[in-house]
Amino acid sequence: MRILLSLLLGCMATAKETRFIFERGLMGTRFAITCHGSDESVAKAAADLAFQRAEEINAIASDYIAGSELLRLSEKTGTPVKVSPLLLDLLAKSLDFARKTDGRFDPTLGPLTKLWRETRRVGRLPAPETLAAAKSASGFRLLELDPAAGTVTLTHPGMRLDLGGIAKGYAADAMFDVMKSKGFPATCIAAGGDLRLGDPPPGKSGWTVGMKTLEKDSTSGHLTLSNCAVSTSGDLQQAVEIDGVRYAHIIDPKTGLGLTRHLAVTIIAPNATTSDALATAACVAGADHAETMAKACGATEVRVAIDP
Repeated sequence: MRILLSLLLGCMATAKETRFIFERGLMGTRFAITCHGSDESVAKAAADLAFQRAEEINAIASDYIAGSELLRLSEKTGTPVKVSPLLLDLLAKSLDFARKTDGRFDPTLGPLTKLWRETRRVGRLPAPETLAAAKSASGFRLLELDPAAGTVTLTHPGMRLDLGGIAKGYAADAMFDVMKSKGFPATCIAAGGDLRLGDPPPGKSGWTVGMKTLEKDSTSGHLTLSNCAVSTSGDLQQAVEIDGVRYAHIIDPKTGLGLTRHLAVTIIAPNATTSDALATAACVAGADHAETMAKACGATEVRVAIDP
């Protein structure tokens, strides 16, 4: 789960409005739908459809669910594989962000992600030869898509795809689209560290989003936002310390290991697919380059928190 700065969502309901909140565990975190309307049963029916859509995405794009389409694809290298339109779209967007960010966001880092999980489990860095093999099987240029044929080719043995840096944002966008189509434009989708915000709640100028610092349970201020998305990434919750060095779960493609600098980045963008991917990329870019890189790729605002 990629939640590194907590985004605190608040909105006080007025007497003339009704706020409904629906929650469900999904993608290793908690998803919540906050919407405004007049009929709870109608809102719940819409929320159920939105959660169903997210579950469909998870079943296809997860690298945890045995038999997911993503994992089945990762078992096949060297030959074009026909994939579902949803997975093709998600991979196309992922590859686009990989190109735009020069690999700082990269959906092919699965071999390195798998190594990081093992590193966290055993508390020991991988052997140099093991790390080198995983790095050689990673790199977005090894992934080939043919949109016309609807196929994906993993061109190097041992490749493994990981969409953990974009799937929750993609799901949040899809859920929001469902809610809006069902008559709930004043909706917020919270997907772990990703928020997809719609129209302002009735009587409000926007949704109140509070952003935390690098310290747990400490906020650095609030923003009032609507019709956009907010994502955070960093090392606040997922990291392992080995020989006095803290390695975050966000992989540095250059080293193949987790990032060792203590920072977190908040991205505001038009949609959650963009903010999710760019939050990861901005952390890899580092404090000095995060804002320039992210804004060049579609972010509207970038906030970086680092150790003083």
